[in-house]
Amino acid sequence: MNTNTDLAQAEQACPWENGELGNSVAHAVPVSREHAKAVDDSLGLQMISIRLPKQLIEDLKLLADKEGLGYQPLIRRVLLRYTAGEFRNMAHGYALPPCVEAPVAEQESEPEETHSRKYG
Repeated sequence: MNTNTDLAQAEQACPWENGELGNSVAHAVPVSREHAKAVDDSLGLQMISIRLPKQLIEDLKLLADKEGLGYQPLIRRVLLRYTAGEFRNMAHGYALPPCVEAPVAEQESEPEETHSRKYG
């Protein structure tokens, strides 16, 4: 018997896993503030407010949808990856000191237009 196949079949048959149960808006109840705070505290999360360009938010929503996430969890993932990478660079001595700018390569011709978006 293949355990993975058996598990997948059991999950498909389970009414909670296949969405037959648990997806009714009529039965959805918001959690209390105390419960939400307890969850945030246990996960080490803190709510913040940040202003971002509208186009950036729309782009993040598109990317998040592709990943099967909401855009806010995607932003959290992006920030975690960036921070981890910066700390890794610092540990290996690759980070530039704050007072030093990265060298810019001289270009003889006009720079080609890129497909990157400008966000303000």
